Parts: sequence; structure tokens; C-alpha cells
Amino acid sequence: MNLNYIPNDENHRPQLKNAFLTKREFLNKFGTGFGVLGLASMLGPDLVKEAVAQSSANLLAPKQAHFKGTAKRVIHILMSGGQSHIDTWDPKPELEKKAGMTAGTGMGRGGGKLLASPFKFVASGKSGLEMSEIWPHIAKHADDMTIIRSMNTAVPAHDEATLLQTCGDFRLPKPSMGSWVLYGLGTENQNIPGFVVLGGNNGRNWGSAFMPGHYQGTNIDPRNTKIETLIENIKSGFTSANQQREQLDLLYQLNEVHKQKRKAEAQLEARIQSFELAYRMQTEATEAFDVAREPEKVVKAYGEGGHARQMIIARRLLERGVRFVQVWQGGWDTHAGIQQNMPRTAAQSDQPIAAFMQDLKDRGLFKDTLIVCSTEFGRSSAQDGPGGRTHNNKAMSAWLAGGGVKGGFAYGATDELGSAAVENPVDPHDLHATILHLLGFDHEKLTFRSGGRDFRLTDVFGKVVKDVIA
Repeated sequence: MNLNYIPNDENHRPQLKNAFLTKREFLNKFGTGFGVLGLASMLGPDLVKEAVAQSSANLLAPKQAHFKGTAKRVIHILMSGGQSHIDTWDPKPELEKKAGMTAGTGMGRGGGKLLASPFKFVASGKSGLEMSEIWPHIAKHADDMTIIRSMNTAVPAHDEATLLQTCGDFRLPKPSMGSWVLYGLGTENQNIPGFVVLGGNNGRNWGSAFMPGHYQGTNIDPRNTKIETLIENIKSGFTSANQQREQLDLLYQLNEVHKQKRKAEAQLEARIQSFELAYRMQTEATEAFDVAREPEKVVKAYGEGGHARQMIIARRLLERGVRFVQVWQGGWDTHAGIQQNMPRTAAQSDQPIAAFMQDLKDRGLFKDTLIVCSTEFGRSSAQDGPGGRTHNNKAMSAWLAGGGVKGGFAYGATDELGSAAVENPVDPHDLHATILHLLGFDHEKLTFRSGGRDFRLTDVFGKVVKDVIA
């Protein structure tokens, strides 16, 4: 065959430009059928398996951080809906004294009346760290917690503020915090996703954006109690494991040809990785997500309900080498009825989170597991609907535990009515910088190059909140 003669027009006439074809263009000229045969002959069955393994293992293998961190893994508990800091973590006795007075500018809609919290704040633990009475179980771990009472954020809208909290940007799709952690540290278990999301409601919050699809989160709905439903299509009822391996190897070859024609395509990379990971998950993941394997006393300690299942699964994943777990709990959008609704919502997570913390301690995992609990924004000092509060991006709270943070400690403060952060303000970029620092990273040096620019989780912002580190 004369490789210099490449038919590419209706008259099959040789073209001068064909003498300068790249390998990719050459294969395209001959059609994908020839390309598949060529690729298969070059790779062969054994090399295909090796290439598949390397494509995932090299990117997800455990890696060294910039320096020795105090945390090895992270769980991010996201209280979705805009949790009211005034009724949970930030006591405001002055607000009680001024309840019913007309609020000032920025305290609520239309100059509403100031609304005191209907809940008492209790000094907890030996440290006397104050928190709302709606957290009777979590309060038992007060001496292990740092509450940041001076959080604030850029936007008061749910979707945008949540993106800023999870991805560091509310305007453009960016890799999520879990993706950055997985990119920086890899994962200790190649048979389970290194970044798992439990109960999430928007894929942009755990996407990998311009990073390879290996780093995106895997969303699981923990409401499903059957493993076959919890992880759909995890096993095939039609083919053996060996047959699946052969099918995946062939599919890898076809996808590789497709990928070569399109250079780097994040969605295709993610699809290839998902097939391979699904194959490896068939045994270990099935066991990891099976809460029925837990002793009865452990299940009882976590309590009942969907959030209890989430926290049990989260612990099982973290102890099996998963690097980042994100747990979602909704119900905090309290424009009305705080006194009735918040205790019920808090009860869904109070016992499970406390049991999770105790479980980590019992298993020797608490010290190097970083627990982060945050929300997208706080709530107003003034009343919105009957007995409720409107959005407030100028003040909110978050808390940390384990992983090298101080215990029994409150950092920063809002004003006397809880309307705005005034002492040591902390924004999501600062929180992200601190999380990365605890994992052993300089947040300014953990970068990923895309489109000719080096990106980072904290963009061009962020400072490590060193005072919360033990």
C-alpha cells in the first residue's frame, strides 16, 4: 500500500497536504475501522489492561502533600438551605433584649421586627462552649469542636452561595473541594470512588469541571436500603467477571480511538473511568455500602432515619480509604416557623453526627479525620415570615472537629444582633485554604493548569485561619 496516496476527494486524486498528516489525521482519513484495528494490534489484550489500570491508578494513587498535614481524610457535612446561625451556634443575648424593635438597614426585609431565638444556648463540655439546646448530642463533643462564628459569603442566593461553598466560585463551573483534595492526595482505595457524595442535589457542586473525570464526585442516594438500588447496575446478571473484563477492554480501545479524535474531552474521560471503576466496585463497594453488616449496637447509636444511614455509610467509606465524603442534609430554609421546624430538622442529624464522632474516636480515626460542617449563608436578625428569618450572607457559622483543629473554641464574632461578621471575618476561600492546610497543602501552590492558566480552589483569595489549628 502506498501510504502517500490517500484518497480524500471524489476523484481519488492525491493531495499535497496529505504529505504532512499527523498520525491522528492519518487514522481519521482511513476511517475508524482501520484505526481500531491499528490500535488493537499496537496495544494487545495485555497492554490494554495495563493501559486501563494506569489511566486510573496513576491519577488516583496516593500522593504526598506539600508538607505533613494533621488530617488524612475529610467529611464535609453541608446543612443545605441556609442554616440560621442565630438559632444554632451563635448566641445573641442582646437580641433577646431588643426583640420586637424595628430592625435597622440590612437586618431583614422591609425593616421588620427583631426576632430573638426561641432556643436557649447551653454552655457545653469543660470548655463551656455555647451552642443551642437543639444539639443535645453534639454538645457532648463540644471540647473537640471549633465554632467559627464570623463566617460570611458573597451572595445570598441558594444555588450561587452553595457553589461558592463547595467549589470556590459562584459564577463559572470550577472543580469542587472534593475534586481538589482527590487531585492533591489521591485515594487509598482504588476499588471505591475516592470522592463520594451522599444525598447531593446538584452535580455542579461535586463536579471536576476542567480536571479529568477521575476527580469528580460519585453521588449516592442513601435513602435506598437495597444495595442493588443504592448502587444501580453494580453487577451484571448476564455475564461473568471474565467476560465483563474482555468487554471493558474492547470498549476501552474504542473509546481511546474516539478520544484521540477529540484530543482531551472531560466527559469522555469521565465515562471511561466510570466503566472501569464500576467493574472494580463490584465486590468491595457492595460491602462498603451495606449498612446491614454493622452490629446492632452501632446502628442503634446512630439512631433512625436517612441521615443516620448517611453518617454510617460515611464512616464505612472513610475507614476504607475514601479521601473525601460530602454529606447533604436539607430542611434549613426557615423563612417561617423556626420554633416548630428547626428542632425537628436538627433532630435528624444531631444524634447521627454525634455518634459518628464517637465512632471515629473508638476506631482511632478521629485525630486524622477532618470534620467540616457548614451552610451556604446565615439568617437575618429580623423576622421574615411568621417566626422566621430571611437570607443573610453577611453572617453565618461553621464548625470543625478532628484533623488537627482546636477543641472547645469559638473563633470570630458577629455584631451584638448577629447581623454581620465584625471580628476576624472568615469567607469560604479562607475556610478552603484552612482545610487544605490541615491536609498538608499550601493553597496557593496546589494548582491545575487549564486554558493556559493555573487555577486553584481559592482562586486569588484565601488565608489560612491559623488560630483554629491546634
